[in-house]
Order: sequence, then C-alpha cells, then structure tokens
Amino acid sequence: MVRKDLILYLSNRRALLISLLMPIVLGAFFGYLFGGSGAVSNGKIDIALVQLDDSGTSQKIAAGLKADSALNVQELPLAAAQDKVRHGKLSVAVVLPAGFGVAAKNAFFGGHDKPEIPVYYDPSQQAVLAMVKGMLTQYVMQNVSAEMFDIKATDSYLNTSIDALQRNATQNPDLLKMLSSIKEYQSRAAKKAESGADQPAVQPEQAGLSVPYSTSDQALTSGLQKYNGYAHAFAGMSVQFILFMGIDAGIAVLLWRRMGLWNRLLAAPITLNTVLLARALSSAIIAFVILCVIFLFAMLVLNVQIAGSLPGFIGVGICFALVTASFGLLVAAFGKTPEAARGLAMFATLIMVMLGGAWVPTFLFPQWLQTATLVVPTRWAVDGLDAMTWRGLGFEAALPAMAALLGFTALFGVLAVWRFRRDALKE
Repeated sequence: MVRKDLILYLSNRRALLISLLMPIVLGAFFGYLFGGSGAVSNGKIDIALVQLDDSGTSQKIAAGLKADSALNVQELPLAAAQDKVRHGKLSVAVVLPAGFGVAAKNAFFGGHDKPEIPVYYDPSQQAVLAMVKGMLTQYVMQNVSAEMFDIKATDSYLNTSIDALQRNATQNPDLLKMLSSIKEYQSRAAKKAESGADQPAVQPEQAGLSVPYSTSDQALTSGLQKYNGYAHAFAGMSVQFILFMGIDAGIAVLLWRRMGLWNRLLAAPITLNTVLLARALSSAIIAFVILCVIFLFAMLVLNVQIAGSLPGFIGVGICFALVTASFGLLVAAFGKTPEAARGLAMFATLIMVMLGGAWVPTFLFPQWLQTATLVVPTRWAVDGLDAMTWRGLGFEAALPAMAALLGFTALFGVLAVWRFRRDALKE
C-alpha cells in the first residue's frame, strides 16, 4: 500500500513539480523581500527635496541628504513633489523654506522663532517618514552647529545677542553668561591663530556636533495610522479570490468536456464564439458582484471608504472582472485535464498575486521589482483599487489601470479563442 501510494504520487510529475516549486519560489521571494541573507543592501528610499533657500547652510544640508547611501533624492519644484507623493511615486517630500539657514542659526542657542520644515509623505509609509526625519535632523544639526561654532560665522551673532541680553540682563542671565564665555573663548582663539600665522598650517578637524548615538538597523513594519489599512488588505484579497473564482469557471468547462456537455453545446445552433462570450460574461458578472459585496462589507463594518472617484472604482472593478473571465477561458483552453489545469492555474495565480502587491504592498519592493511587476494584471488591479479608496485620487488616476486591465483581457481572450478554435478543427 505504501509503495503503491508513493509510486502514484511520483508518477504525477506536474503535481510533484508544483509541490516542490511553490514553496521554493514563495520562500525565496519573501526571504529576499525582507532582507535575505544580509549580503545584499536594502533599497534606497525615494524622496523629493524642494530647495527654496539659497543659503550655504541649506546647500550643505541638501548635499548631505543627496550623498546619503540610504536615500535617492530628487530635487523638484513644490507642486511636482507634492503630486508624486500624492500618487505614491515618492515616499516623502522635504521642503527647505526660504531663509531657513539664517533662521536656524538664530534659533540654535535661544530656541525662539524656530523655522518650520514642511514634510509631505505618503500616508501608507509612516515608518519611512520617521527614518527620513531622523536623517534630516542629523544633517541639519551637523551643518548648523558647524557654522555656529565657527569663529567668523558666529561673531556677529554673538555681538548682537550679547548686546540685546545686556540691555535686559534679568531676562536670561544664564544665557548671557554662556554667550559671553563663548565670545571670550573665540577672542583668545582668534589671537592665537594670528600669532601662529607663520607656523606650518595644520588641517583642522571639521567643527560641529554629531548625533550622540549609533543605530542598530532593524526591519520595521509599515505604519498605517494615517489611512485605513483594511482598504489595501481587502483590495489584495479580493483580487486573489476573484481570480480563484475565474479558475473554477475554467475548470468547469474542462469538466463539461469530460462529461460530453461541451460537445452538446457546440452541436446546438450557436457558434463557438457565442458560447465563449456567454461564459465570459457570466463569469465577469459574478466577479464584479463578488468585488462589490466584499467592499460593501468593508465599508459597513471596517469603515473603508471610497475616498476617490466612485466611477473610477466601478471602472477598475469591471475591467478586473473582464480579466478574470478571460483568464478563466485561458485556463479552460490550455488545460488538458481538470486536475492538471487546477494545479498550474493556482501556481500562476499565486505568482501574479504575490508580484501584484496583494499580499505585501509594492512600496516595500525594491525599485527594480516595482517596475518589473507592471507586467502582471494583479499589480494594476490592486493599484487601481488603492487609488480609488485610501489614496483618494480622481477618475483620471483610474484610467491607466483600466487601460492595462483591458489590454490583459484582450490578450487572454485572443489566446483562449485561438486555442478553442484550433481544438475544434482537430475534432
């Protein structure tokens, strides 16, 4: 009995291949996505920098951000940066406002009238926001403190501040004492530098304060406080299980063939195209109704909202339903037996769902993988549903997803019809 079961299992090469290949592919994908063996460095964070200040301090801060190995900085106008963040093309946009360099130095000791840096970020990437703000703090402190402890740069500031405090000595005597001590120290340093002008020059160390701690990098989950995380989860799971429904529709056609029902349909006074079109329309209607019911539950129970365009949401839903119907026909056209077709179709579906961002949001993918996954329909479906729900984008944002999904519908449909016609001629 045991020997017989082993022989039967090993004789089914397709089932054996899927049983081995599926965990290997999925394990390798998620292992790579979440750090791998550690030999490959993490991808860079894409941010925008809006430079509205032409001071030397701001230029140095910008240069530090651009040179950081963890950042991929694009210097853009404010409107363009906001648009890219709004559409999820960039994670964060940092704005260095006009007069920031001077204002930051004036606020370095006194702490009054601190300049404000506007930061725009994708609401689904709060963890990335925290990292970017930490790096921004590092470069601001490093460059502002370096200039404030430079003798020539701070001499005017110290004189002005000391004069103001001396006129009202009771306001902040501790600050007056500290600034006077700094002024005295700088005066002695300046005299020492003048007396040693004829001596060989020694390269000075860079002045300034650095962040007084080191970091231990750890993988962070994406913060979801600024948007409803159920919206993306329901989009991904809807896409996955509606495709499973499409597989069942295709398997049903293969079962009809096995039982002889398919030949009876073709013997009736209707064409092959009519039979295929009817099957596709019924599958598409079922898929769209399932999508609507799933999101209706999410809206009523989990407070998911269609914050964008309702017509856009309906359009994306209809186009994805058509993709599901054509995918089911493709499974029926190329499947030899229901058992073999189901295994291969499930494998293909899980790969598409994995790459499409239904399980893990695509913004966690490396940049090259985000670009590569545009060749699968699930990526367009999930992005389109995200755009119409939590991103709150307009109808125009749904048009690229709708166009791509219709393209996949045409591709799958043409291949399925071609294969059905070829098989009909053989019979």
